[in-house]
Amino acid sequence: MIDSHAHLDFPEFDVDRDAVFESMKNIGIEKVIIPGVSHSHWDKQLQVASQYCCPYALGIHPWFCDEGCSLTLSKLDKLVGDKHHDSDFIAIGECGLDKHHHSDWHTQVHVLKHQLMLAKTLNLPVILHVVKAHNEMIILLKHYKLARGGVIHGFSGSVELANEYIKLGYKLGIGGLILNHEARKLRACVTHIGLESILIETDSPAMVPNNSLEKRNTPLVLPAIIDEIAKLQKKSSVLISEQVRLNVIQMFDF
Repeated sequence: MIDSHAHLDFPEFDVDRDAVFESMKNIGIEKVIIPGVSHSHWDKQLQVASQYCCPYALGIHPWFCDEGCSLTLSKLDKLVGDKHHDSDFIAIGECGLDKHHHSDWHTQVHVLKHQLMLAKTLNLPVILHVVKAHNEMIILLKHYKLARGGVIHGFSGSVELANEYIKLGYKLGIGGLILNHEARKLRACVTHIGLESILIETDSPAMVPNNSLEKRNTPLVLPAIIDEIAKLQKKSSVLISEQVRLNVIQMFDF
């Protein structure tokens, strides 16, 4: 199993990171991709990725878009240039658009466009955060036409929306929300889309499943996500696990 999106560099894991990685190993989680979110997080992110042999992405999350974005983008460009030949550096992101957040919309769009161009120039996939901005995102993706596509992280939309992204060469990151039986739109979507278009993720430490007693999410929820997808698609968990593992390896080329 591979968690395609987890922030194991975040402070919530400082107290027991070794134990979390050991538990992951014990249940067959072989890798976790650690996305970037902001310049203030990159040093810690890179240290954790190196220590635990994790593939990683570098990017600026829409929540961290501010008035100093020009300087931050310059820092991103330099860091990406420094890491370009690191085999564990596998994508640009987490970047995107979020209309629910207070950060300036025009700045979000500017920062995203820069990162899409960076991905295009370096021929890398992107990890995209999209909240209430799918129409705008699809227009941008049609314009930039990234050869390697990417993943729509934390997807929760309809079959129709999923197919829009799939046509453009993107896969869907399915996380713990699938365990919520009230997430009818997402569950209907996962029931009907092709398995080759799915990646699994947890977004740890966020996105704690509704039925969990834990306050912090971890990659250890991956088997439950796989089992739920298997039930919805009426396939075996082994088949689901093997296919989504192949999907993430093909997407990020590691």
